[in-house]
Amino acid sequence: MAVVAAPRPLLGAVLLLFVSAAWGSAFPLMKDLILRLPVEDLLAERYTLAALTLFLIRPGCLRGLSRRTWGQGALLGAMFGVGQAGQAVALESLPSAVSGFAVGCSVVITPILALVLFRVRVPARVWAGVVLAMAGMTVFTLLQGVGDERVSMVALGVTLSAAALYAGHTLLLARLSRSGDGFPAYALTVIQLATIGGLTGVLAVRDGIALPATLPDWGILAHLSVVSCALGFLARSYGQAHVAAVPSAVLMSSQPLWVAAIAVIWFAEPVSLGMIVGGGLMAAAMLLAVPSRTPAVGPAERPPRERTLLEVSSQASRRLADLKIKRPVQPRAADLPVLSKGACAETCRLSTHAAKGSGQPSLDRLIERATLIVRARNMQGPGCCRSVTLAGRCICALMEAAEKDGEAPRPSWFRPG
Repeated sequence: MAVVAAPRPLLGAVLLLFVSAAWGSAFPLMKDLILRLPVEDLLAERYTLAALTLFLIRPGCLRGLSRRTWGQGALLGAMFGVGQAGQAVALESLPSAVSGFAVGCSVVITPILALVLFRVRVPARVWAGVVLAMAGMTVFTLLQGVGDERVSMVALGVTLSAAALYAGHTLLLARLSRSGDGFPAYALTVIQLATIGGLTGVLAVRDGIALPATLPDWGILAHLSVVSCALGFLARSYGQAHVAAVPSAVLMSSQPLWVAAIAVIWFAEPVSLGMIVGGGLMAAAMLLAVPSRTPAVGPAERPPRERTLLEVSSQASRRLADLKIKRPVQPRAADLPVLSKGACAETCRLSTHAAKGSGQPSLDRLIERATLIVRARNMQGPGCCRSVTLAGRCICALMEAAEKDGEAPRPSWFRPG
């Protein structure tokens, strides 16, 4: 079972940009192929072939999966598959520009859902990227002209609902990839694609499934299945493990930019002012959405192990602060002798040498030792070497010697306030 490693934002951004380019390349090819093949049949065939491709590459990827993983993959696939089916049905009553704009609204729906459902605070820089991405989407779609085609409000509502499902899919995939329980990205991708193929197939079997009739059409279907679906979804599963949900949505919303680039390079379409303006807005949005190496995340987004370490660290800080303020009672045992500076230095050297080759002490042990040293330093009376550990007496003696030599005392946890 493949488990995604620690977050690497730059790698995740590159993978998500590949997803956007792969999906963008599918649009002009699908636009050509649906003239000879029903859109429902095309969707069912491309997602089913994509699932079979990944499964044949790694036949054992589904072996040993838990019911929870199967359920998560099926849920992700159902969300995306229902969105694809609804978008395909609504496309018959909507101009392509309006449909593309409505689907692109997922870049705005994603941060809103993240705030409402998970209380995730989106940085202002990312919000700016969302606004620029939406502006670029508007230039590439609505400003290109709708023509005299009629806009059905029902179809528009269905397409916006599909955009909301895409946004929910992005959020759920991001949370699963950062759950800390191990993220089988490859297996989840196969389950997702198979589920989407099954859901879109329900629409395709109503009047029979038509297959491509020519070899070039089969080549287009192969590209749509392998590159756009199989590799695209796989790169998205791994990419979202390194980039948060909202920046992921911004990066993947750059599909119109890739569509325009492919149209200019491969189909010799002239470069328009709308392409330049929209492309500039999309490029600025992507730059703002690329996360830093150490992105600021809320407590709810941190992995369980990191949250545990932070809780232990906070507990240790509170304990040391409490010892710094509250002086313990005098020990009943006899005072321990004060060690000289030379003796302490020799003892520390020997102690360090003896510790070589041993394992790292646990965090609890380190907290315990620090507590003993602080307690000893806060005791009143002649000298401060009252710790029950030799290392503690050594540290206290060295601190006292430094103060007697005339050095200015430095702020420290080990000095009583």
